[in-house]
Amino acid sequence: MTLILTVLICLGLSLGPRTHMQAGILPKPTLWAEPDRVITQRSPVTLRCQGNLEALEYRLYREKNPASWITLIRPELVKKGQFPIPSITWEDAGRYRCIYGNPTAGWSEPSDPLELVVTGTYRKPTLSALPSPVVASGGNGTLQCDSQVPFDGFILYKEGDEHPQRLNSQPCTRASSRAVFSVGPVSPSRRWSYRCYGYISSAPNVWSLPSDVLELLVPGAAETLSPSQNQTDSKTGQHPQDYTVENLIRMGVAGLVLVVLGILLFEAQHSQRSPQDAASR
Repeated sequence: MTLILTVLICLGLSLGPRTHMQAGILPKPTLWAEPDRVITQRSPVTLRCQGNLEALEYRLYREKNPASWITLIRPELVKKGQFPIPSITWEDAGRYRCIYGNPTAGWSEPSDPLELVVTGTYRKPTLSALPSPVVASGGNGTLQCDSQVPFDGFILYKEGDEHPQRLNSQPCTRASSRAVFSVGPVSPSRRWSYRCYGYISSAPNVWSLPSDVLELLVPGAAETLSPSQNQTDSKTGQHPQDYTVENLIRMGVAGLVLVVLGILLFEAQHSQRSPQDAASR
């Protein structure tokens, strides 16, 4: 009996730490990519995982299929939550998560997923505006992304927007594809610049080269000026007589200067004649 009790106590002590090491006890960390999560192939990128002050170890993993490059990171960088890729390839694309932990508190909950995208694998598509790039303020624009590659889908990126549109390609010829996007409503107070990418469904995080930039033209955009310009323009529109008054003042000052210069010139000539007159006498 004593032997059995001793064994149970030992088992209880050994199971205690294992129970404490369960995942999900610590709050989830933050995972991001520097300089960006959308990277051109052969460019450097670093995935960074940040937990709370209790973090002593970090782990990064890719969903669905393991990423071999993670095992090559130096341990001193891993302990800081830094996972650099010196030259990214299409094989490094995918959805990543990270966790952190310590021997006392166990492992944290997984971070939110990070979609690491690699661009430049396919040639760039063509982006055009239908029927034209001129869109009335408050209206919607139509953009068409075309490619001679049979893509399964397209992504439309707006400058300054982190949430692109994604559409399946429309039926086209066997060797081409396209997608039509609706954007807006537009306003003259901001820029509306776009690029599009193509991808195939078997590798949704591997994109083509970006299309050339297309900017929608919104009538009235030239009227969006800085506050100082607006103030100047408003004064010009409300008080056109200000320019007349200013011109009169300038003309008066110029005339006064001419008078003074004439007086000085006359005195200079008079002072030169006086010694000559005295000598002649």
